[in-house]
Amino acid sequence: MTERLNENEIPTDYRAGFIQGKLIDEALAENYIRHTLIGDPDADALIAYLSTLSPEEAENWLRQGIEIGLDGLADAPDEVRDFFAKMETVPAWFDPQKVNKGCAAFHRHSTMFVGAFVAGGLVEGFATLISKSFCITGRVIDQGVRRLKQNNLHLMEIMLPGGLERYGDGWKLSMRLRLIHARIRLMLSHSQDWDTAAWGVPISAAHIGLATTVFSALLLKRVKSLGVNLSEEERESFMMIWRYTGYLMGVPESILFDSEQSALHLQRVGAMCEPSPTYESIIMANALINSAPIVAGITEPKARRNLANYIYRISRALIGTELADQLNFPNHNPFGVLAFFRFKNGLGSLLQRLFPSLERRSRSGQFMQLLEVSLYNQNGIRYRMPGHLYAEQDQEL
Repeated sequence: MTERLNENEIPTDYRAGFIQGKLIDEALAENYIRHTLIGDPDADALIAYLSTLSPEEAENWLRQGIEIGLDGLADAPDEVRDFFAKMETVPAWFDPQKVNKGCAAFHRHSTMFVGAFVAGGLVEGFATLISKSFCITGRVIDQGVRRLKQNNLHLMEIMLPGGLERYGDGWKLSMRLRLIHARIRLMLSHSQDWDTAAWGVPISAAHIGLATTVFSALLLKRVKSLGVNLSEEERESFMMIWRYTGYLMGVPESILFDSEQSALHLQRVGAMCEPSPTYESIIMANALINSAPIVAGITEPKARRNLANYIYRISRALIGTELADQLNFPNHNPFGVLAFFRFKNGLGSLLQRLFPSLERRSRSGQFMQLLEVSLYNQNGIRYRMPGHLYAEQDQEL
């Protein structure tokens, strides 16, 4: 039996929230706090070893391990081979055939999913203390447009049929992101900018586990409020996609959801344990929304402001007035926003049932839009790890 948490073990910024979280589910609140003290032991060990090599050699081993697998690691150091050997094991609960319905549902409504992902999911993710990690490094503030496109690309690739299979780009991008997190975690742990006693471990297992609940179960809730209705089978399929993505990104089974209901419960308790949004959360969330019009290809200043204001309205409607106010969002009236989208999507679904060719055309158009707002690189995935803690001193990843 796990011993009860001692108050001195709890990072100071979490203590007030932990008291509130315990009122909902004491065991889960304790589990969440324990995971704020955990990073990703396997990835952290690999990155610690690779940091003793030249950047070029480290990048080469990562490329070989991710792109080729164990066949490309015959001469690799044990630390590299051992990590990737573990990654070849697929958990028994993952069925690559069962994710196809979730993929199809996502692409049938990709405009709504991406909109809710940006205006809801990413904003809610940055409302936690994970914002400190990214704010300190500047990797969203200084390079916000590029980061948002990378997030969109990752979302698109894991939602493609076969994307999460061993050599699919969704699998590769998830692994790349996991290792970048480990590299940033290593650099922050040696930085005077990071206060472990107050904040726990940078980019902790708790935060990545919480993020997977936001991008899965909570995202399903958000798109439903926009008028997107999925079948039970499609919802379960969508949840499996994110459960396996979380697994690939290093979320331990001890804090990885196993159903839509458990994900929503973890999200509620975890969010309760988090402190109120800090100034870093405010900076990150507002930088994200103001980057979105540029990602959409809108460069004229007035048009950019108008679209940003519209996204603020949608975000306020999705995340609620309390969180929007805490993030210092403009006080735009969200009245009627969700009702408009529900009407629009309901009408669209009706027309597509009456005229099936419209659905095919809609899917094609949405997929092309998704490509346009994603950072697609014709030269393939880059495996260079961050060389400096601060983005302004580093090259693009």
